[in-house]
This record gives sequence, C-alpha cells and structure tokens, in this order.
Amino acid sequence: MAAHPWDRAIALVDMNAFFAAIEQQDCPEYRGRPVAITNGLRGTCIITCSYEARSYGIRTGTRLRRALALCPDLVRLPARPHRYAEVSSRIMAALAAEITPDIEIYSVDEAYLDLTRCQRLHGDPATIGRRIKQVVFAASGLLCSVGVSGDMTTAKFAAKQQKPDGLTVIPPWQAAARLRAVPVTELCGIARGIGDFLERHGVRTCGDMHKLPISVLGRRFGNPGRRIWHMCQGSDPTRLTYEVAAPKSLGHGKVLPPATRDRELLLTWLLHMSTKVGARLRRHQLEASRFFIGLRADLGWLGGKPRLPCPGADSGAIFALCRQVLDRSWDGEGVHQVQVTALDPRPASQQLELFAPGDDRRRAVHAAVDRVNDRFGALALAPARLLGRSDMPDVIAPAWKPSGHRRTV
Repeated sequence: MAAHPWDRAIALVDMNAFFAAIEQQDCPEYRGRPVAITNGLRGTCIITCSYEARSYGIRTGTRLRRALALCPDLVRLPARPHRYAEVSSRIMAALAAEITPDIEIYSVDEAYLDLTRCQRLHGDPATIGRRIKQVVFAASGLLCSVGVSGDMTTAKFAAKQQKPDGLTVIPPWQAAARLRAVPVTELCGIARGIGDFLERHGVRTCGDMHKLPISVLGRRFGNPGRRIWHMCQGSDPTRLTYEVAAPKSLGHGKVLPPATRDRELLLTWLLHMSTKVGARLRRHQLEASRFFIGLRADLGWLGGKPRLPCPGADSGAIFALCRQVLDRSWDGEGVHQVQVTALDPRPASQQLELFAPGDDRRRAVHAAVDRVNDRFGALALAPARLLGRSDMPDVIAPAWKPSGHRRTV
C-alpha cells in the first residue's frame, strides 16, 4: 500500500514499435533484424519499423525506396492489421482486469490508466508502473514504455523518455520543474501552428509559459488554449474519457507513388477508397451526405466537399462524386495521395426518406456483397476495376479503439 497516495496518478502505456514487434515475435527469423511494415506488398511508404531499422534513420513515413537506400538489408513486410488489433485487444483487456478499469484506450498501441483509486490496492505509482509492464508482457510477450505522473500530458511526455522498455516516473510536484526546459512543441497536442503563435509571444519552452497570461491563449484558442497553458505547467486538468464517442468522420486514403498522373489509376484508387468507405458505413449502420474527396498534389490538396442528394452508404454513389471532383478539380498535375472521407456520418434512418431513390435491388446487392466479404475477407467481391489491386489490406486508424464504432480496421 502506498504510504502517501498521490492526489492524482496517471500512467501512459506506449507499446514499443508495436506492429514490427508483433512480426518479430510471430516470425523468430526476423528478430534482431531491421524490419519495416508497409500497407501491403504494393505500399511505398513505411507505416512503422523496428528499432533495428530506426538505427539507420528510417522512420514512419519514410518512402520504401529511401529506406532501402539507407538499409539494403531491410526486411519489408506487409501489414497484418487484424493480427495487430487482436493483440491490442488482449493487452487492453488485461490492463483493465489486472490494473484498473479506469482506462482510456487512446489508440491501438497506447492507453491511459487512472491509478488514483488503486494505489491502496497495488502500491505507489512507481510500483504500479512496474506491474503494468509485467501485465503487458504476460498478455502479449511484448515490451512497452510506461510514463507515470499526475496528469495526462506529463505522463505521455514521461513515456517517451526511455524507449524501448522504459519506465519514467515524474511526481506531480516535480512536473513543472521537469518540463521547464522542454520545447512546447514536444508536448502532445501542440503542433507547429500553435507553436508558432506561442513563439511570437516569447514562449519557446514550457518554462516560458508563466510569462504569458492564460487569457491570451483563451482568447485565441478557447478552452483548448487554456488547457495548453496548464499542460506546460505540468498540471493538465483533462480527465480520461471512458466512453467511445460516435465518429465525427469516417474515411480511407491511399499514398500513391510520387507524382502519379495516370487518370485511370487515380480512378481505380478513388473507387477502392469509395468501396471501403461505403462498406464501413454500412457495417456500422451509418449513412452520410457530405464527403471530402481529395487529391494531394505538390501545392496542397485538390478536391471538394460534394453532397449526395440524400444521405446514404452506396459505394457507387460515393464513387460518382469522386468522378465529378476529379473532372472538375484535377488538371493533370502529379498526385501523391487520394482521400475519401464521410464528413457527417450518422445512424442510418430506419425508414426510407420521402424522396430517397427507392433502389431496393441495389441495397440487397450491397447486403449480399457485405456478407460475402465479412466471411471471406475484404474485397473478396469487388468491382472489376479493383481486380489486381484488392490485395491492399485495411489499415488501423490512429483513433482505433477495441469497442464501439472504432472496432474496425
């Protein structure tokens, strides 16, 4: 039992090179070797890589050609999202059962645990941190890094300090001093735009924040700005979120070979993304009317936010919007990525809209195709244009959670 329990104790569990570690565990011949994961055998961008690969300068987002130039012996493996989701679910269930039910599953490889209520049961926060690592290893055979502090932001910062297989404990009363010399942009949630704003006001490190009135951030960014002020003081007031909120958007994208100019190839990938978005909407009994259809070129995103006449989840109708956007927005410039996102997903209506197209046959076809694909794998049945390109596996979104709408890849 902790002699003097902290008023608030938060842990952040961060799995180490999660996808690559699973591949090395499942295939012992890859252990100790530089391993990189791509989205299928056609993927040209590194999703994640092992620590052996990182020692060569390879990182998430590195193009495969560049990675092979840095490390000719690199082992390139296609992603297996369902395997990663399976292991993640096992880890999260073990943490909830053996440490605390007060857990926020932040992503497929990260979770926050509120240890405040379990200190008298499991001991002081440092002891609980060690126990967390043991529980994770027992559930998965994998290593993790754990950060423990009195708030979510400092706990996440602490977890990054020792990788792999680290444990960093920053008591709440030491948090402000520990963060004082840390650049504000190293804290989770402070991106370049906010960092530039803070720099214009003389704030480069967390220790500089005390010179800036909280009201300045409040006027510019509202409550998130006020939270940033507290984050830099080591006193983030944010509480864990235990309920999975309904998705605010739902989409799929594909990174293409640099400067792709083949119109038919662009249409193929837009159809692929439309098919996946439509199937995912239907799987969760959702529909949408407004979509983002985007093509990322050298100077930024091309595209628009077209609407369907009535809310729906018809992949063909979504692809028709893609064709319209491509014809209207694209002039032949090189495209590096395509994206199709439902911007306003909502529960599907239980009765037909008054003026909705009454295509019962098309709905029946979608239902049959979905049943086949659920049983035999995504795109087992698919439009002919996707033949030869349906081997791209689904990917796990950063916001994936093993419950609610996010239990999907």
